[in-house]
Amino acid sequence: MTEVKLTIGYDEFEEGKRIGEEIEKLSQSAESAALSSLIIGDWGQTYENSSEEVVEALVQHSASFPLLRKLFIGEMDSEECEISWITQSDLSPLLTAFPELQSFTIQGSNNLSLSHLKHDKLEELRIICGGLGKDVLAQIAGSSLPNLRKLELYLGVDEYGFDGSLEDILPLIEPGKFPKLNYLGLKNSEMQDEIAAAIADAPILDQLDTLDLSLGTLSDTGAEALLASDRIKKLKALNLSYHYMSNEMVARWQQSGLPVDVSDQQQSDDDEDWRYPSITE
Repeated sequence: MTEVKLTIGYDEFEEGKRIGEEIEKLSQSAESAALSSLIIGDWGQTYENSSEEVVEALVQHSASFPLLRKLFIGEMDSEECEISWITQSDLSPLLTAFPELQSFTIQGSNNLSLSHLKHDKLEELRIICGGLGKDVLAQIAGSSLPNLRKLELYLGVDEYGFDGSLEDILPLIEPGKFPKLNYLGLKNSEMQDEIAAAIADAPILDQLDTLDLSLGTLSDTGAEALLASDRIKKLKALNLSYHYMSNEMVARWQQSGLPVDVSDQQQSDDDEDWRYPSITE
């Protein structure tokens, strides 16, 4: 696999370097024809400038990347830009421009839209953020992704963009929604117990190999619902890492014989049981 990452530092941006020009240069290079994975990092002051220039340049030069199969928009660390500050845009034109794409990862959810989420060959969709808006959840629920095998969503908290409820998440697990899905990640949520209880006996579990409810505020309440589910016992992997379960509940999982990850136990902040997902900044 041939992989390239394009990124523009603060000083470079101040000196006039632009991501659109860097994408154009890459498209004209000898390696563009063999490129299978492209990572777009900081496109320059991403806390103010959206990814629209990235989208326009990639769409314009898409013919130069015939073998592109993996695309990551927004890969950057907190020193470059905090996740909750990354300004995205409507990224759905990228799916139209790259009909052979198999993996699409997005980091950051400010102004994010997937207005026309339709792709026949996409196998993996990941959105990493501090809070995912219910409008984007609705766009995913209403998508046409018949070949999707992995869906990984960082749901987050309302302070960083999550403005939905359980009712906005449930359409994602309706029977037949994603017929080939075998990995489902509904993670980094402040309502992890509610999600766990809702999915514990959902029919979608019958088609999954892996359920990922990690990085959120899962407590004994949600864990109890999962443990009581016969469908959970059919999974090849259950990821509950970074959680707020008690020592007794962790021991029950460890003794269950199930392929579960209960590492990274957290403690509530005080007597009022304040719990926080992993990515809340």
